[in-house]
Amino acid sequence: MSSMQIGVFSVGDVTADPTTGRTPSEHERVKAQVAIAQKAEDIGLDVFATGEHHNPPFISSNPTATMAYIGAKTERIVLSTATTLITTTDPVLIAEDYAKIQHLLDGRVDLMMGRGNTGPVYPWFGKDIRQGINLAIENYALLRRLWSEDVVDWEGRFRTPLQGYTSTPRPLDGVAPFVWHGSIRSPEIAEQAAFYGDGFFHNHIFWPASHTQQMVNFYRQRFEHYGHGAADQAIVGLGGQFFMRERSQDAVREFRPYFDHAPVYGGGPSLEDFSRQTPLTVGSPQQVLERTLSFREYVGDYQRQLFLIDHAGLPLKTVLEQLDLLGEILPAMRAGFEEGRPAHVPDAPTHAARVAAAGGAHDSTVHAVDGVTGQLAEADERASA
Repeated sequence: MSSMQIGVFSVGDVTADPTTGRTPSEHERVKAQVAIAQKAEDIGLDVFATGEHHNPPFISSNPTATMAYIGAKTERIVLSTATTLITTTDPVLIAEDYAKIQHLLDGRVDLMMGRGNTGPVYPWFGKDIRQGINLAIENYALLRRLWSEDVVDWEGRFRTPLQGYTSTPRPLDGVAPFVWHGSIRSPEIAEQAAFYGDGFFHNHIFWPASHTQQMVNFYRQRFEHYGHGAADQAIVGLGGQFFMRERSQDAVREFRPYFDHAPVYGGGPSLEDFSRQTPLTVGSPQQVLERTLSFREYVGDYQRQLFLIDHAGLPLKTVLEQLDLLGEILPAMRAGFEEGRPAHVPDAPTHAARVAAAGGAHDSTVHAVDGVTGQLAEADERASA
């Protein structure tokens, strides 16, 4: 695996195909995620990530079951999430589930923490969305302790205390799954990632380059502030979107109805305006290659690039064709990301590399919840400065 991981992610939406009017069944969409992950491995991608949603029209609840099943059907590809809800999911359950998958997949797993922004989901799990940031801080602090300490005594605001608790199984090789913190627009999440020295993943599919640059630079500065290394050594991931055909005009014509009826941005800006203002690239494989490599110009060298691939009602056949086209430009994309990459910029984190760096020992360093809480009040102001 190279210093840069390239992959795809799925949010698992069940959306009607606007060109035929047909809506796939939930069963079809669940199985489609498996087929996409297998195809991603076949063409040489490094990562497949699945979202976590608990409301219609999504089939991406229980991502751990999806990851475990795909893991049994694949051999090499890293499985991740986009996102794991640290706010509405008990950190004790997260600790158990992802450590178990670590063992089942021999370390081919990491996860992306996020708050979630769908209001009704919070009360379904007995939580209050107004406490979203505080839940994310407290729950993640507990999760780190559950993975780094064999016996935990803990008391907080949002769940029952723990006394002499041991989470099982223990993390594989004594090294917890690598954690990314995913965000679209929240500097608090970037602050949390920087505080712990974790990875920061900017969704990068709805916003202009200037916003992405601002968020990533903020995270890099805070990463350095907390003493984890130089700013350009922070671990960064980006999202992205593309639709390609051999001829750019064919790509635009075919994708336009899907864009116009997409659940999130349909009915808003035109395809052309959205493509100019965000990283969405609709065109030839060469155009997708050049646009993707240009991301380094405003975020610096980074470690993970994931593409949203199967949304807005695109049929599975079309998605698999998109992956074939991505496979054709993948060697050039890898070479482009490696070109001029400074030696001191870290490689993408893998289980094997992290075990080697840790000597196989537990990392027993635990940060106090109050340490990061105290930093978040000023995060918005610093991010916009």
